[in-house]
Amino acid sequence: MLTFKKPEVEQFFKVFNIEDFTLSPDEKQLVYSTNLTGHYNVWAMDLPNQYPYPLTFNDQSCHGLKYEPNGKYILASFDQDGNELAQLYALPSRGGELQDVRVDNDHRHMNPSFSKDGQRIYYTSTKGNQTYLNCYCYDLETKEEKLLVDGTDASTYLIAVSEDEESFITLRHYANTHTQAFLHQGGTTTKLTPETDSQHTVDSAIFTESNSIYLVTDYEDDNGYLAHFDLETKKFTKVSDSEMHFNNMYLDKTGNKLYLVSAKGVEDKLFTYCLEKKVWNEVDIPVSIIEKVVISKSGSVYLLGKTASKPANIFKKETEGWIPLTNNRVPAVADEDLCEPEILSYPSFDGLEIEALFFKAKEEVSNGHVILWPHGGPQASERKFFRSYFQFLVNRGFSIFAPNFRGSSNYGLTYMKMVEGDWGHGPRLDNIHGLEWIIEKGYAEREKIFLMGGSYGGYMALLLHGRHPEYFKAVIDIFGVSNLFSFIDSVPEHWKPIMKQWVGDPVEDKERLTIDSPITYLDTMTKPMLIIQGANDPRVVKKESDQIVDALKEKGREVEYLVLDDEGHGFSKKENEIKVFRSILNFLEKHL
Repeated sequence: MLTFKKPEVEQFFKVFNIEDFTLSPDEKQLVYSTNLTGHYNVWAMDLPNQYPYPLTFNDQSCHGLKYEPNGKYILASFDQDGNELAQLYALPSRGGELQDVRVDNDHRHMNPSFSKDGQRIYYTSTKGNQTYLNCYCYDLETKEEKLLVDGTDASTYLIAVSEDEESFITLRHYANTHTQAFLHQGGTTTKLTPETDSQHTVDSAIFTESNSIYLVTDYEDDNGYLAHFDLETKKFTKVSDSEMHFNNMYLDKTGNKLYLVSAKGVEDKLFTYCLEKKVWNEVDIPVSIIEKVVISKSGSVYLLGKTASKPANIFKKETEGWIPLTNNRVPAVADEDLCEPEILSYPSFDGLEIEALFFKAKEEVSNGHVILWPHGGPQASERKFFRSYFQFLVNRGFSIFAPNFRGSSNYGLTYMKMVEGDWGHGPRLDNIHGLEWIIEKGYAEREKIFLMGGSYGGYMALLLHGRHPEYFKAVIDIFGVSNLFSFIDSVPEHWKPIMKQWVGDPVEDKERLTIDSPITYLDTMTKPMLIIQGANDPRVVKKESDQIVDALKEKGREVEYLVLDDEGHGFSKKENEIKVFRSILNFLEKHL
């Protein structure tokens, strides 16, 4: 009888991902960024044939893909080894050499869009204005560039251009919970939401007709809803119920309707709104989380999405349902061996209800240990999307507890604001009360808990280690903030205007920032640690990890330090991802 050994770490990390996708105007070519070879490149399929072929060989993450409106070429943006300085290139539809379109290696180019005839590109860039950003129009024929908006009081992003190019919409990002949209038309600038002293957000806005804008906002509400702005009367009107929790939308010109994504809690829903009949419909979807929707000129709908147990795939909506165009899965692992999480809810220290996901290892493989995973962001959330390392660790016997502590997104504006100016008190206690709750309810044993987090989750891992070391056997920090003062000083320039509201002021809030900085608690960081850092990380720079590693080693603590020279704030290369999570597995098993 033949027997096969357990899947190794490589099986879980040979899962292919899809970063972004676009579609040729005639729907004959599907183009997407994927890591089929272990490195991200742009690939394509000639529909209805679903066999992929490569278009690029530059081995870099793609920040965006758009097909030129006449199908002549693909506009693609790439950075270099995770530095997030995305440049814009033209890529022939059959692949080949990338042609520079807007390239300045010291600056970042974002959110490009085409004019209707494909002759001009509209985009946002850090060039000329690293703090507040500028918005540009570049003529591909004359090579002339026009400055549309010079950002002044907040990071300013160009998000929509009217079909006649006479009007456009910008978004000013004062904070993650305070974004305002403005209409620029005929030399005048008009705010799309009514004036108010209270902060609110606009998540998206689009032109549907020459005199009509639809936007998703939580103005005078706690959740995102659909609203309308009339360009002639300048009247703002609420259209949908805020309980629908919208955060994004897409226009189907052929069908004269909007597709809107509802992101409430840990799962997404999809709705349509008929612009003529004013009728709503919910659309069944084949995924838990929607990453992107593309609507073709013919009105066909394509969707990129994932679930907790299935990685990113692209689907096309047909009469009989959604047809998968890709089939990414975990190789050599049966679907029944992958874990769908349980949704938990528990009260925190002040009675606030916290939702969490619990990935439970099967009894036959469980080692009895639970990993607390505070998510990144912090104004993000743990949702039902695929993580190779979650599935791998659960397969290896570790259960994972992932709470959406205060400050998490998708629970309303008020909830999301709770982390602002309070990075280290309320969210920290939400995590601790979550641990006490799962111990009380039998999900975890007090002496069998590990701690691991990335980005803000890495910061929280360090802080929890310093302030509550008695809970944990060992701690893993993946590019986490160790010192709030140095973090505030080192973030990208266009982040700096939001730092006072988001984190705090180094002078005015010195006492609180000191209390909330993990490096304050070196004396109580006594548990074994593994710290991981990307050398090119522009968000949480290498100095954040260097200083905590150096300080702990000076005290003789057990610290392993893994630096990835060709990565930024994440892992874009499979060999690095496998290296990192094999190190994590070895570290965890060593301290069982």
